Amino acid sequence: MERRPDPLPRLLLLYGAMFAGFGAASPFLPSLLQERGLGPSGIGAVLAAGTGIRLLAGPAGCRAADRLGRRRGVLVLLLAAAAAVAPGYLLPGGAAVLMAVSVLHAAVLAPLADAISSGAAPGRYGWVRGAGSAAFIVGAVAAGQAVAWAGLPSILWLNGGLLALAALAELRAPDPGGAPVPAARQGGMTDLLRLLGFLRLMAVAALVLGSHAVHDGFEVLRWTEAGIGPRTAGLLWSEAVLAEVLVFALAGPLLLARIGPRGAALLAAGAGVVRWGTTALTAAVPAMAVVEPLHGLTFALLHLAVIGTLGRIVPPHLAATAQAAYGTVAVGAMAAVLTLASGPLYGAFGPGAFWAMAVLCALAVPVALGMRAPAT
Repeated sequence: MERRPDPLPRLLLLYGAMFAGFGAASPFLPSLLQERGLGPSGIGAVLAAGTGIRLLAGPAGCRAADRLGRRRGVLVLLLAAAAAVAPGYLLPGGAAVLMAVSVLHAAVLAPLADAISSGAAPGRYGWVRGAGSAAFIVGAVAAGQAVAWAGLPSILWLNGGLLALAALAELRAPDPGGAPVPAARQGGMTDLLRLLGFLRLMAVAALVLGSHAVHDGFEVLRWTEAGIGPRTAGLLWSEAVLAEVLVFALAGPLLLARIGPRGAALLAAGAGVVRWGTTALTAAVPAMAVVEPLHGLTFALLHLAVIGTLGRIVPPHLAATAQAAYGTVAVGAMAAVLTLASGPLYGAFGPGAFWAMAVLCALAVPVALGMRAPAT
C-alpha cells in the first residue's frame, strides 16, 4: 500500500505565508485608516463592518466546504481573492470606499484553515498554529520596517503578496474534506447546539477573545500617541505573538494536559483582567513589554482549549461548520459588536476603554467555572 506523504510540511508553508500576511497588515491597518482621514469612530466602524460580514460569509463558506467535501478548493479561492482585494484600501474615496473594501476583504477570508489543519495533521495542531504565529511575528516586524521606510501603504502590498503565496501553497496542501456528505447526514448548526457544553464553550470564547477588540483596533494608535515609534510598536506586537508561538507549540499542550479546558479558560480570563487593566493605566514600554506576552494566555491557550474540545465533541462531517460557529458566529459576533463600540469608547475615554475589556474577562470567570471536561 502506497504511503501517503506527511502533510505537516505543506501545512507549515500554508500557515507561514497566511499568517505572515495577517501580521503585515493587522497592527498597522488602523493607522492606515487614520492616515486616510478617519477618526476613532470611523476606524471602529470600518473594522466592525469587516468583522460583521464574517457572520454571514464565514458560516456559508464553511458549510459549503463541509457539504462539498472540498475545503481546500474553497480556501484557495478565498485566499486568492483576499490577495487581490488588499490594495483596494488605496483606492480614492472616503469612508464608504474604505468600508466596502474592508467588507469585501473580510468576506473572502472565511475561517477554514483550522478545520483543515486539525483534520490533516491530527495531534500536531499546536505546531502548525504555532508556526503561523511565528510567521505573524515576521510579518509584523517586516511591516514595521516597511512603514518606517516606505510609509503605511506598504503593508497592503506585503499582505496581498503573502496571501497570494498562501493560495499557491494551499494548492499542494492536503484536503481532509473527503467525499461530499450525504444529505441525510449533513446536519447543521442545530446539531452543534445540542452537544453538551457547546454553548458554554462558545460563551467563554466570545467573552475572552472578544475582549481583544480595543487592543486590535487602537493599541498601536495609543502607542503612537505616547511617542512609541513604528519599529518599537512592531516589536511589542510581535512580543505578544511570540508568546502565542511558545504556548501553541510547547507550553499550551502541557498546560492543557495538567489543568484541562476549564482550567485553561479560567487562566485565560484571569490573564485578560490583568492585561487590560494594566493597559488602561499606562502605555509605558516596560509595562507593555510585561503584559503583551499575556496574549499567550488570553488568546493562544484558550484557542487550543476550544479547538481540542471541538475535536472531541464534534462529528467530523461538521468540523468546518463548528469552526464557523466558533470563529465567526460566537467570537465574530462579539468582536463585531465590540469593535463597533471600541471607536466611541476610545474616543470618549481614551485608554480607559480597556477597562470595559477587563470587565468582559471577569464575566467569563463564572461561565468557565461551569464547564465540564469533554468525554474522551
